[in-house]
Amino acid sequence: MNLDWRRFIVAVTLQNEIVGCGQVKPHSDGSKELASIAVKESQRGNHIAHDIINILLTREMDRPLFLMCRAKLESFYVRFGFHVIELDIMPGYFKRISQIAKIINRPATSADQLIVMQKD
Repeated sequence: MNLDWRRFIVAVTLQNEIVGCGQVKPHSDGSKELASIAVKESQRGNHIAHDIINILLTREMDRPLFLMCRAKLESFYVRFGFHVIELDIMPGYFKRISQIAKIINRPATSADQLIVMQKD
C-alpha cells in the first residue's frame, strides 16, 4: 500500500538490530499520514515509538497530518497533538478506509475500533 523505503525512519540497536520504524505517507487526495509505526515487542516501553514519531513530526511540517489507529491508542497520540476527527471532515482516503473498517470491524470491541486522528 504505497510503501517506499525512502520515507521510513528505522530505529536500530548498537548491534544493528532493527527495533522500530515509521513513515509519513502521502495519499492521492493530497493528505499525509503518520503511518507504519511499529516497535519490536521486546523493545516496547523504551520510548522508541516516541522518538520515531518526534523525528517524523519534525521532518514533516505540512499540516494537517492524519493517522489511523485503534481507539485504545488514542491517548498515546494525543500527547503529540493529534485529536480524533469525525467522518464528515476526513479527507477522501480516510473516509473510504473508515467506512470499510466500520463494516469489517462491527464485532470488534470499542477499544479495537479504527479511529482517524488529525494534527493541525
